[in-house]
Amino acid sequence: MKQEHRDSHAAGGGILGWLGFGRQDEAPEHAPANAMDRSRHARQELMNRIGAFLLDNRLEITAQNLTTAHGIFAGLNPGLKRRIDRLEEEGQQVTQTWLDMATASDSERDDSAVDKLVDRLERGIADFSRTTATARTATSEYGEALEQHVDQLQAVPGADDLISDLAEYARAMLERSRKAEAELRHSEQEAAALRRNLDRARRDAEIDYLTGLPNRRAFEAVLEKQYRDAKAAVEPLSVAFCDIDHFKAVNDTHGHEAGDRIICVVAKTLAQISDDNCHIARHGGEEFVMLFRGSTPEVALQKLDDAREMLAKRRLVNRRTQEPFGQVTFSGGVANVFGYDTTGEALAAADAALYEAKEAGRNQIRMAQG
Repeated sequence: MKQEHRDSHAAGGGILGWLGFGRQDEAPEHAPANAMDRSRHARQELMNRIGAFLLDNRLEITAQNLTTAHGIFAGLNPGLKRRIDRLEEEGQQVTQTWLDMATASDSERDDSAVDKLVDRLERGIADFSRTTATARTATSEYGEALEQHVDQLQAVPGADDLISDLAEYARAMLERSRKAEAELRHSEQEAAALRRNLDRARRDAEIDYLTGLPNRRAFEAVLEKQYRDAKAAVEPLSVAFCDIDHFKAVNDTHGHEAGDRIICVVAKTLAQISDDNCHIARHGGEEFVMLFRGSTPEVALQKLDDAREMLAKRRLVNRRTQEPFGQVTFSGGVANVFGYDTTGEALAAADAALYEAKEAGRNQIRMAQG
């Protein structure tokens, strides 16, 4: 019995099999019969790919590695997926050190805990503001009433020493009340300043510091919202990935500062076709992602190709050295979001089309086949 248990455990991929990440080297004999089966099959396939990636590269089964692998194979981090594909094509293995370095500057991370903390802080500030405002109002009203009674006590004819003492005591309380009111007003001002700083920090967390464009974190939120809205309105929705061609050569030849300027030039070029229905973000490094609401993939491809042609016609010069950059171009891939089961699959399809454009010679836009 113990031997049978060990065999079944090994067949499922050891601890990965127990966790549901077991490998399945053979494809299922029958295709999923319905939507629920297809969804289950897709999840199983995702787990198989994650498990195979970790096992084949002898990576530890840690929370960080599982999260990174999920981002790679769920289509959430196509840039890293492409880097891994290139590494494998060169016959190299993904080591833990390489993976740690590759994800060290990765902006994709689980911000749910931070978001919850910020929300709690915002609620705390709001509650504090309401409390201080109520307390200040009550203190002010109490102070005015107390001041009136003090004046009345002092105005009593023939007041004896007891009334005089009461009047002095009341006046001391009035001074304390006024001081408390001033402190509460100051606390309100501090709470308002803290709320403004918190709002600014939240906006800064969603902006790419170099280009001023939204970053990947902000884009993912826009994508999910636009996906729901476009689906409800029965409108087309297209997504595209763009990647600057031969960017490493620019950095190697002209330096990273010049490379940053090239990134900004491409960002401005793409921003020219951006509007309320076309959202652009810097996805990381030299890569950009765009979402076209109300545009079919064909229309989105044409818009992106126009921007590509506009950039390719320019002749840029390194202002610091006066050396020409030569022709600066980018490649792109476009996908129909509603042509796939999830937004992650649509992103992966657009990235695959981008890779095809690179393989076909760069400086072109390709449509995802799906």
